[in-house]
Amino acid sequence: MAQLKKFFPHSFKFADTPKNLAIGIIAQILVGAVIGVILGLLGKVLGSIPVVGTITGIAFWAIGSIVELYLLAGIVIEVLVFLKVIKD
Repeated sequence: MAQLKKFFPHSFKFADTPKNLAIGIIAQILVGAVIGVILGLLGKVLGSIPVVGTITGIAFWAIGSIVELYLLAGIVIEVLVFLKVIKD
């Protein structure tokens, strides 16, 4: 449990009431959207350079995928804490 709290601290903070659960989920979705937009804009700007564009495109895809997986795991943990499947 200490490892989960260490890697997903916000998932445990926002899981006490249904309102806070909804706020936590929406916040994580918004963070994912903002990071996706930033990575997309950087990819668009750097995509015009032939070799650099390919390398940064792969790097941004990997970073975006890791961030999305982290946020999805955070949402799942948040819901499980709210449902008392995972104890604080």
